[in-house]
Amino acid sequence: MIALVQRVRHARVRIGDRTTGEIGQGLLILLGVHTSDTASEAEWLASKCANLRIFPDDEDKMNRSVLDHGGSVLVVSQFTLYGNALKGNRPSFIESARPETAEPLYEAFCLAISNQMGSAPQRGEFGAMMDVELCNWGPVTLHIERRNSE
Repeated sequence: MIALVQRVRHARVRIGDRTTGEIGQGLLILLGVHTSDTASEAEWLASKCANLRIFPDDEDKMNRSVLDHGGSVLVVSQFTLYGNALKGNRPSFIESARPETAEPLYEAFCLAISNQMGSAPQRGEFGAMMDVELCNWGPVTLHIERRNSE
């Protein structure tokens, strides 16, 4: 499972004229699910994201988590994070989990981050064509991945 974590001043997801999720300062998490992922990866990754110390402390050092900072979380599913473009010019998505596998794991991640945060994250809509707007703060963007080791 991959989380592309962006520290944001604000972010929102729109589908047409409808906003499905919107936050102020916090984390925008683009989530990719691998074919071998399980709920274990979702739990681990949610904990890692919630406790990642990338927010400034009183000395302006990245020393606080989104929990410490009092920020929000917006989670957006993104199967293209497992796209492979090493051969040719058209990416292969063979490592991306199929929707029937990926959606329950996306839901498991959202539940796990909700348990970490004490409130439900804002969300995109699984499988939808979305417009994601954000103001990356820093910019700070991290790629965090955990694969099933079986």
